[in-house]
Amino acid sequence: MNEARIAVSLHLPGEGPESPTCSRAGCRADAQWNVNWRNPRIHGPERVKVWLACDEHREYLSQYLAARDFPVVVTPLEEHLSRLPDQAGGAP
Repeated sequence: MNEARIAVSLHLPGEGPESPTCSRAGCRADAQWNVNWRNPRIHGPERVKVWLACDEHREYLSQYLAARDFPVVVTPLEEHLSRLPDQAGGAP
């Protein structure tokens, strides 16, 4: 069975490495993007989860989530979202 694995940073804001790193398993590149998402079967629009992505893995991570029918919005690293609608687009 070929199973994709995704790493998620478990650091709280203000903790962790000096520069944020990509959430893709095995990637240690600096993150440039927030992949904002939520599972609408569990959480409402006010719950936003964030994976970090480098340029190389931005599309991979957003497509991984979108394939599961999760709303996904990709924003630059400095831009933070407080809500996600039920339907969302992918990368800008």
